[in-house]
Amino acid sequence: MNQLSKESVTFVEVDEGSAGQRIDNFLIRHLKGVPKSHIYRILRGEVRVNKKRIDQTYRLQEGDLLRIPPVRVATRAEVESFVPAMEFPVLFEDDALIALNKPAGVAVHGGSGVSFGVIEQLRRARPQAKFLELVHRLDRETSGVLLIAKKRSALTAMHEIMREGNSDKRYYALVLGEWKNARQHVKLALHKFDTPQGEKRVMVRDDGQPSHTVFNLKQSLGDYTLLEAELKTGRTHQIRVHLSHLGYPIAGDDKYGDFARNKELAKLGLKRMFLHAHSITFNHPLSGEPLVLTAPLAPELQRFLDGLARSAG
Repeated sequence: MNQLSKESVTFVEVDEGSAGQRIDNFLIRHLKGVPKSHIYRILRGEVRVNKKRIDQTYRLQEGDLLRIPPVRVATRAEVESFVPAMEFPVLFEDDALIALNKPAGVAVHGGSGVSFGVIEQLRRARPQAKFLELVHRLDRETSGVLLIAKKRSALTAMHEIMREGNSDKRYYALVLGEWKNARQHVKLALHKFDTPQGEKRVMVRDDGQPSHTVFNLKQSLGDYTLLEAELKTGRTHQIRVHLSHLGYPIAGDDKYGDFARNKELAKLGLKRMFLHAHSITFNHPLSGEPLVLTAPLAPELQRFLDGLARSAG
């Protein structure tokens, strides 16, 4: 990224790594610490691309020259002072993708009351990396496979793969209750809403977004069942809400679970939600090579599962 300053107006030349990105998303990342409302305000009147006005949907092209008006931007030191550099367990890495085994309790990105997440910490740990972007998301309390793109071409190709349904994402979930069917398709529309406290929630509602999960019974453990969930769509909290609605809440789920049982489970050693993204299968976005990426269960989940198996046995 070539950047020249002229009387506090900034000129930025778009390089290959930023080509194809929407200008609003580029500015949100480029202008650290500037409120989104202000970014959209300058987009409507003061930002220029090649001396012309554009709207927020414009996609940058390599060689574009951006004129950015004077704005108060957090300094690099301010941005980085509260983001600790952190590497996470790597399951796979090449010049296009990184697959991490994300631990529970870590957000994938900053926002909604969280100052930073995996992507900010990874960027801090790898200052030489020109491009690092999330391919998809995991809930904060969900562990497992998380994909990061190292090239914009890989990011756009992965989004296409997922949009067309050409990836197979599978999760392990321990639920309360005795699940009966070996394989069960669940198609329940999901609606997102905000609670009076401003928290995001999801509920089953006929006019919601079409949502489809397939559940495979893996292990019956008395009053609990270990399920494998295949995501056919990728809605917010999809697995959690589908299971809760059916009367089989995920053990330890603090939003849609059985709160009284969760307290008992904590005393038995389960202090987090038992939901783990254990595998994703797809063809490599650049080479086309088939990839199967798996993340082992977190040790605390495996210990809890082993204890249940001993009790049920």
